[in-house]
Amino acid sequence: MKPVCLVIGAGAGIGGNVGKLFAANGYHTVLCRRSDESGLKKLINDIEMAGNSASGFLMNAIEEEAIESRIASIEADIGPIEVVVYNLGAQIGDRSLADTSYKAFEMGWKMATFGLFRAASTICPAMVERGKGTFLVTSATSAVRGNAGQHSHAAAMGGRRMLCQSLNAEFAPKGIHVAHIIVDGAVDAPDTLGKMLGQEQFLKLRETKGMAHDGLMLPEKIAETYYHIAQQHRSVWTHELDMRSFSDLSWWNH
Repeated sequence: MKPVCLVIGAGAGIGGNVGKLFAANGYHTVLCRRSDESGLKKLINDIEMAGNSASGFLMNAIEEEAIESRIASIEADIGPIEVVVYNLGAQIGDRSLADTSYKAFEMGWKMATFGLFRAASTICPAMVERGKGTFLVTSATSAVRGNAGQHSHAAAMGGRRMLCQSLNAEFAPKGIHVAHIIVDGAVDAPDTLGKMLGQEQFLKLRETKGMAHDGLMLPEKIAETYYHIAQQHRSVWTHELDMRSFSDLSWWNH
């Protein structure tokens, strides 16, 4: 039986590329995303055409019991989950305080923090029983630096970071590795950055900063770091790191 890697937030950027890399290295990858069934099927097809195995499900993670029931069914029907990649974004856009409704603020928290808490609450007992497990948690600059217009995102991602630290404090001694990964820059991903900017602006950005310029972070290269962390010996576990393009200032220099 292959080890299982569950990707929650498996778009065409970081999540999908992480899933592909784990599948190429002997994992059965389970890809979950909120929408775009055709995009999900393409990811699965790409993995299977390469001779590897994957399955996928549409899942709205903020719905009650969606995460819990999906994890339970994977454990029962596919196999023990060895790696969880929590890659849900929580960006609701640049909004002033006056333009951030209670509902919008809560939405960021539900995706960034509460969803991770629910996933950990569901799978950690099984991982503890097995004596091993890994959580790779995608985070953002907002986890360490708040900006105007980012009230929801900064609060949600800051909470995600603290939750990762608390999970590590409780579960690292029990064999569970939690890594909080700060993606400190723009990722060359059509269904995240592309949707935020719009197709025309996204293509212009790629032409001026991406492609041969290496100024946009390449999701397939980000995936290599995720896989490396998941294979670390416990004597040298990485609990937090940040990554960015060589051409960008680090978050603490802004």
